[in-house]
Amino acid sequence: MSKRSKAYRDASQLVDRSQLYSPIEAVRLAQKTASKNTDSTIDVVFKLGVDPRHADQSVRSTVILPHGTGKTARVLVFANGDKAEAAREAGADIVGGDELIEEVMGGRQDFDAVVATPDLMGKVGRLGRVLGPRGLMPNPKTGTVTMDVVKAVSDIKGGKIEFRVDKHANLHTVIGKASFGDDKLLENFQAVLDEVQRAKPSASKGRYIIKAAISATQGPGIPVDAAAKADK
Repeated sequence: MSKRSKAYRDASQLVDRSQLYSPIEAVRLAQKTASKNTDSTIDVVFKLGVDPRHADQSVRSTVILPHGTGKTARVLVFANGDKAEAAREAGADIVGGDELIEEVMGGRQDFDAVVATPDLMGKVGRLGRVLGPRGLMPNPKTGTVTMDVVKAVSDIKGGKIEFRVDKHANLHTVIGKASFGDDKLLENFQAVLDEVQRAKPSASKGRYIIKAAISATQGPGIPVDAAAKADK
């Protein structure tokens, strides 16, 4: 087991793990415990009361963060003809059809989000083992399999993120950068929390959000009271 850095140990001393912090206290503490050398990403992780082994308890959705992620996503679009041109005009970073599918199959990874037109999904489906582990497989439910590539690209560039529960029932996503400040981080957190709650599967019984924590990249987890109103 590797030893934690002195910076991490110092930051950990600021966090009382025996208490639940309000959302505003948690985002403030996350900024305090963030690296002083870089503009750290601020993340949130939820432990959910679901069994992801059952399809009817899977949690997967998208949310547009009011203030974006702090990083402009690199969007790849699988499309041909007019749709390919429209995707380029909307700001897609990488656009193509069969050749691009082969490039991704061969290991190309310089993108953060993937959109595809329905007519290409028969071929894009072969990329499941490549895109699946990265959570990037296009899906109609999340608006990434669509003929409206302009809206899909614009939404992603504007701060739309996708999240899904993992096999351990943890759901992890970003809520911004340390430089955002209290208000923007709080509003982004609330947007994510609202959507996670809205996405609760009907098959999930008992307590749904078991626990939640906010943290800066490589910083300690800060227990947050997800039931508390995100007041400033």
